[in-house]
Amino acid sequence: MLRKLALGGIRARFRDYAVLFSGLVIASAVFYMFMTMATNKAFLASNSPISATPVIFGFGTVLLVIITTVYIVYANTFLMSMRQRDYAMFMMLGAKSGKIAQLIFLETVAVGLGAAAVGVVVGTGLTAVAGSIFLGMLHAPATHFAVLWLPAVIATFAFFLAMFVIAAFVNAARLLKTPVLNLLHATTLPNRIQQKRWVLALQAVLAVVLLAIGYWIMGKLMNFGVPAIGIALVTIVLGTYFLFNALLVWAIGLLRRNRRFAARGLHTFTLGQLSFRLRDYTKILAVVAMLFALALGAITVGLGFKDAIPEMAKQQGKYDLVLMAPNASAKQSAAKLTGVAKKVTYRERVVGKTVYLNAAELDAKRLDLVLYRGPGKVVEQAVTGQNFAKYQDEGYSQLQAFKLPGEESFKVVSEAAFAKLSGSTRTAVAYQLKDIGANYDRIDALLTAQNKRYKIESADQSGQKFVTYALINSMFGGLAFMGFFLGLAFLAMLASTLMFKILSGASFDAARYLMLQKIGVRQGLLRKSVRQEIGALFAFPAGLGMVHVLFGLQMFNGLLQHPYQGLLLPFGIFLVLYAVYYGLTVWLYESIVIKKDLAA
Repeated sequence: MLRKLALGGIRARFRDYAVLFSGLVIASAVFYMFMTMATNKAFLASNSPISATPVIFGFGTVLLVIITTVYIVYANTFLMSMRQRDYAMFMMLGAKSGKIAQLIFLETVAVGLGAAAVGVVVGTGLTAVAGSIFLGMLHAPATHFAVLWLPAVIATFAFFLAMFVIAAFVNAARLLKTPVLNLLHATTLPNRIQQKRWVLALQAVLAVVLLAIGYWIMGKLMNFGVPAIGIALVTIVLGTYFLFNALLVWAIGLLRRNRRFAARGLHTFTLGQLSFRLRDYTKILAVVAMLFALALGAITVGLGFKDAIPEMAKQQGKYDLVLMAPNASAKQSAAKLTGVAKKVTYRERVVGKTVYLNAAELDAKRLDLVLYRGPGKVVEQAVTGQNFAKYQDEGYSQLQAFKLPGEESFKVVSEAAFAKLSGSTRTAVAYQLKDIGANYDRIDALLTAQNKRYKIESADQSGQKFVTYALINSMFGGLAFMGFFLGLAFLAMLASTLMFKILSGASFDAARYLMLQKIGVRQGLLRKSVRQEIGALFAFPAGLGMVHVLFGLQMFNGLLQHPYQGLLLPFGIFLVLYAVYYGLTVWLYESIVIKKDLAA
C-alpha cells in the first residue's frame, strides 16, 4: 500500500521529478565522460607529452568528486523536500517508522542507480559523438581512446551507489527524528543564514587570502611542480565558497537596507526570493563558478594547443607541400587545395647525384627558407641564385623536399649552363597554404602517393613540412582533444546545475507569483523580476569563473607560447552559449511561475 501511495505522489509531481532525474543523469554522464580519460592510463600516456598528466587527472578526479558530491547532496535535499510532506502524511495515517525508512531507502537508491544507468548510456553516446567530431576536426590520433570503457562504468556505478546509499540512511535518520508538523510545513520555512558581521568579515578575509594563494601558486607551477596543483585546488575551492557565502549575504543585506533601491519596482520581492534560500545558493553558486572555470579553461587551453600546432610547424619551413614531378592525378588533387597563399614551380635537372637549379629562375621566383637564430627565434630568408650557396647548409632539411632518394646535393648554374645539361627536366611545385589543418587529409593522400611512387621510406628522405606538422599534431592534438572534450562535458554539467537549481524551486515559488498576480502586479514586472533574479545567479559565478581562468592560464606558460593570445574567441563563444542557457532557464521558469490566465 505504501508503495502505491509513493508512486501516486511521484506521478503527481512528475515534472519536478523529471527535472531532478535529468540533472542527475547529466551529472553521471559527465562523471563517466571524465572517467573514460582519467582511468585510461594508456590513453593519457600516448596522447600527452606531459609526464605528469595522470597526476593532473588524479587531482581533476578529486575536484569532480567534490563537485558531484555537492550536486548529489543538493539533489537529495530537493528529493526529500518533495517527499517529506507525503512521508508525514503516511506517519499521521499510522505507517510504522521501519516501513517509512525502507521506503526512503528504496526510493533514494532507485533514483541514484537509475540516474547512473541512464547517465552511462548518455555519457557513452556523448563520448562517441564528441570524440568523432573533435578527432575529425583536430586529426588527432587519440590512441587507446575508448567510447565504452569498463573501468569508467564501474567507477560511475560505484560512486553513485555509494553516495545514494549514504544519502538514504541520512535521509531516513533525519526524517524520523523530525516532528510531523515540521515536516508538513518545511517548504514554507525560510533557509536563512544568521548574518553575523564578524563571521562575514572573517569569511571575506579567508576568501581573499585563499584565492590569492591559489592564484599565486598557479603561476609558480614550474617552481613547485605537481604539489602546486593540489594546493591550488584546495585554496581556490574553499576561497570560492567563502567568497560567495560572504559576498551574497553582504550584498543582499546592503541592497535591502537601501530603501530607495528596494522600493523600486519589485526589488523587495526579488531580494526576498534570493535571501529565502540563501544557504542553497551559496553552495550551488560556488559549484557553478568552479564548473564555469573548468569548462571555459578546458576549451581555452584546447584552442591554445590547437593554435600552437601550426605556429610550431611554421618554424620548420615555409612550404606546406612540395610535389615532385606531379602526374595528372596529383595535379588534379592538388587543384582542390584550399587557401593557397603561394604556389611556385621550379625546374630541376639531375645529373648523377646532383640536382641543378636555374639561377635566373631563382632570382625571379625566390625560394623561402626559415632559419634558426636561437631558442624560440627564427627568421625568414628569401634565397636567390646569388645567395643560394650561402644558405644551403642552414636550410638543408627544408631543401630535402626538393630532391628524391639517391640525390645528394644541389648546384645553381646560369640559365645558359642549365640549358646545356643533359637529361630531362622535371618540376618541383611548392605550396604555401593559409591553413594546413584544413587541407590535412588531401596533403596526407598526396604525400602518401608520392612516397609510394618514389619509394620514399623515411621522414628524412621526404623533407616535407607536413611530416613535422603531423608529428606535432600527434603530440599536441591529443591535449587539444582532451581540452575540447572535457570543456564540453563540464559545460553540460554547468548548464544542468544552474537550470536544476533554479527550476527545482519553481513549483514552491509559483504560489508567491500567483499571489502577486492576483493583487494586480503586471506580468511585465514579474518577468523583469524573474530575469533580474536569474541574471544575478548566472552573473556571479560567471564573473568569478572567468577570473579563475585568467589566473589559471599561468600554468601553461611552459607549454603554450602565447597562453593569453586569442582569448576573445573562446570567451565570446562560451558567453554566447551561457546566454542561451540563461534565456532557456528564464523561459522555463516563467512558464512555471507566471500564469497567463488566472482563471485557468
